[in-house]
Amino acid sequence: MSGNRELLSTTLAKAASEDRAALIAYLPGGFPTVDGGIAAVKAAVAGGADVVEVGLPHSDPVLDGPVIQTADDIALRGGVRIADIMRTVREAHEATGAPILVMTYWNPIDRYGVERFTAELAEAGGAGCILPDLPVQESALWREHAEKHALATVFVVAPSSKDARLAEITGAGSGFVYAASLMGVTGTRESVGEQAQELVRRTRATSELPVCVGIGVSTREHARQVAGFADGVIVGSAFVKRMLDAPDEAAGLEAVRALAGELAEGVRKR
Repeated sequence: MSGNRELLSTTLAKAASEDRAALIAYLPGGFPTVDGGIAAVKAAVAGGADVVEVGLPHSDPVLDGPVIQTADDIALRGGVRIADIMRTVREAHEATGAPILVMTYWNPIDRYGVERFTAELAEAGGAGCILPDLPVQESALWREHAEKHALATVFVVAPSSKDARLAEITGAGSGFVYAASLMGVTGTRESVGEQAQELVRRTRATSELPVCVGIGVSTREHARQVAGFADGVIVGSAFVKRMLDAPDEAAGLEAVRALAGELAEGVRKR
């Protein structure tokens, strides 16, 4: 079965045709439980998210801040496995029709087997993968199998990336480019600065791919600001924090839906 890379592209194009940025939500798989994580993805889409990234919890999430690390730890202690992530993708996509990506560090895929991982992700209806720590120059094997299964390969660019490096990264990717708004780990910030706007401008000069901005976006105002210059707005820690702070799972799901609604309003008011 083929993956849903095309659905991802058409979803981003539809947002652009409506003169707005797409809202992309990140939620860790298996948090607070596998079923709870699936319900959270559904809640985010119900609230207004266009695309969802399901995080594969990892014991050493070097690019993630304390909020996502806490959620990952809960998921790992709950025994989450790659099979649970595939189930999350399948059930969330079937229920919502939205493109669902997996965001993961390279090590779990390498151990699981690239062919097996890509085949299962495509079979589950996944749209692709975001691989924050896979260097482009070491990505040929992954890209070969992703291409075979029609999965998008989303690479991350940072403000420190030189122009030649940006061109190399965007030339190898598909779906969209993930632009990290600032140097550092994921988490909410007071503002999302000019660094991000400049990075989007430089990235667009190298590629036709949509450029979506994440890291530090947490409020409707941030979303509105980023939507003014990016094709997509990626929000993760703010969703996870709402769930962590909720008194119970039902309240957490309602908080996710409400935040998605606020952010969706932000991306439409650019």
